[in-house]
Amino acid sequence: MRIVVVDASVVAAAFFPEPHHDAAREVLASSRVLYAPELLLAEVANVVWKRHTRAELSASDAEALLADVLSLPIEYTPTAALISMALPLALRTGRTVYDCLYLALAVTRGAILITGDQRLANALSGTPLAAHVQTLAE
Repeated sequence: MRIVVVDASVVAAAFFPEPHHDAAREVLASSRVLYAPELLLAEVANVVWKRHTRAELSASDAEALLADVLSLPIEYTPTAALISMALPLALRTGRTVYDCLYLALAVTRGAILITGDQRLANALSGTPLAAHVQTLAE
């Protein structure tokens, strides 16, 4: 069974009509062991909140969607366990600490980070870290 790290872009794409919606749903429904930093929950909740403020979701639908996210079979890692690796990665790559929390988890687990963020994948292309990143488009 292959271990993968998923980021908030994958979860959002699975729940909303976004590019690569089907691929994101396949990742989340697969038999792979899924990991994410706890940050994923705040990021996804923020996406849900934004969609509510744009009147795309009612408050009750937003809360139900978050409950669905919480029921996903994802094993969460505390930010504190990743931050000392994430900051140096961010400094070295020029990517945000948020992105590098996911990347740090993938590196420490010997896993692949699956993301919908093509800019992240492009930024790491040609570096040793590229081996830990795969986009939903791939």
